[in-house]
Amino acid sequence: MGNPLFTIITITFNASATLPATLKSVEQQSFTDYEYRVVDGASTDDTVAIARASAVVTSVVSEPDKGLYDAMNKGLRQATGRYLIFLNAGDALHAPDTLQKIADSIGENDPDIVYGETALVDSQRTFIAMRRLQAPGILSVKSFRMGMLVCHQAFVVRRELAPEYDLRYRFSSDFDWCIRCMQVARKIVNTHEILIDYLNEGVTTANRKASLRERYEIMCRYYGTLPTFLRHLWFALRFAFARVTGRE
Repeated sequence: MGNPLFTIITITFNASATLPATLKSVEQQSFTDYEYRVVDGASTDDTVAIARASAVVTSVVSEPDKGLYDAMNKGLRQATGRYLIFLNAGDALHAPDTLQKIADSIGENDPDIVYGETALVDSQRTFIAMRRLQAPGILSVKSFRMGMLVCHQAFVVRRELAPEYDLRYRFSSDFDWCIRCMQVARKIVNTHEILIDYLNEGVTTANRKASLRERYEIMCRYYGTLPTFLRHLWFALRFAFARVTGRE
């Protein structure tokens, strides 16, 4: 029958509380030309059992890894679909016709990258707000000078052009990966749809600071040190002005 259109990859570690909502969102899809691979980091809870019990999961691998991005690289190596979708445990495809909408955009345009918007939800799956950094109408490598304007989960890439994640970065390798994908993409298409419900659990302050440091380093690498410094100085001044004037 040939390769599926999509490979959906979910990375898990002790995710028994959050994985069911992710699996359910895939189970509800009207479009079924996909494979679904779960890469687990040797969980000690019921995560693996939950994944293996799902009728939509193609394969489950559970073994120790060197972190999130090492696990993502394992998923990349297993993938056979034409396009990759990384769907974290706790996150979900936004609606039952989400894969169909992505497939329609692919069929009309034959792009290398397809992208869309992301909604934030709480643990009860209740809508909180749209993601603060919203997807631009036209996406290019230059877009990420302003930050990660497209959520990693809403960034769908042709498998044959996707590189492996750079394990030098522990918290922001997805930011680097998206830039590298865009560097080699010939055509990038905006679906103009909400594709992902992102579980807004928050991260620890230490990890957030480390992530921001890595992103700054990545921006300097691709966009230049001085332009990146000046841009961040402007961000800081704008934020300070907004706080003083009450226009946050």
